[in-house]
Amino acid sequence: MAESRTSISPTAHYTAAVWAHNGLSHPALSTPAGRAMYWSSWPVMRAVQELGGVGLEDFLLARHVLIDRRLELAIESGRVSQVIEVAAGMSPRGWRFAERYGEQITYLETDLPEMVERKRAALRGAGLLGPGHRVEVLDALAESGERSLGAVAGDLEPGGGVAIITEGLLSYLDRAAVLGLWRRAAEALGRFPHGLMLSDLHLAGENRGATTAIGVRLLSMFIRGDVRLHFEDEREALAALRSAGFAEAAVHRGSDVSDTRGAASIRVIESGTGNRGGPTPAQPA
Repeated sequence: MAESRTSISPTAHYTAAVWAHNGLSHPALSTPAGRAMYWSSWPVMRAVQELGGVGLEDFLLARHVLIDRRLELAIESGRVSQVIEVAAGMSPRGWRFAERYGEQITYLETDLPEMVERKRAALRGAGLLGPGHRVEVLDALAESGERSLGAVAGDLEPGGGVAIITEGLLSYLDRAAVLGLWRRAAEALGRFPHGLMLSDLHLAGENRGATTAIGVRLLSMFIRGDVRLHFEDEREALAALRSAGFAEAAVHRGSDVSDTRGAASIRVIESGTGNRGGPTPAQPA
């Protein structure tokens, strides 16, 4: 989950509480601030759902589970053995995947320094940080330098496939920053036998309805800014990914993993670099 460039965002706290409440996380990764936000906002969220709006909790869970599902398939197919989660916040994904796959994968969670310090302390304090699971500083907007995506990826094993994951980050960025991140991701992944990027994405053309707009507005309140809608439709997003350097790209829908109203507006992009004849991203079910 994303944070701002200067401090831990409210979304990181709130989303951590959502994951914990729904059995996807460890108690050590749920903060007091997040739990307070979750329970204080629960009556409002419930009322929105009863009025036909998109439930923010359903929305957040669907995107998390959909990214998990695509990553599981990539690991179990042998395409990916190393993962970089960008702006991971208090996401439980690194802990869960490290527990599940053990020595089969290396999982690298990254974020800005304040969040990295908090995350390391939480994982170490609960005994959750194993040898193949690390938390390191990375600035998603850095073009170069030791904190850039390219430099961090350069420390991985060159013979293994790599997945780069973002969840929630793109909503904070303007279009130029998104395109820059995608270009740097494609360049970094191009060094490995197989490269894969997974990110959630909001499409302008699918977020104008009244029920969806309520969910988007609630998310905007939590990130203290507008949820940025960078592309009108899937076709425009896929073209931008190919222009950034990805050989193949597909879009998966939240309805693949959930039948809640909030899931209907979820999109997860799966982009592959197509290195060395490796398999391309699976098409949506």
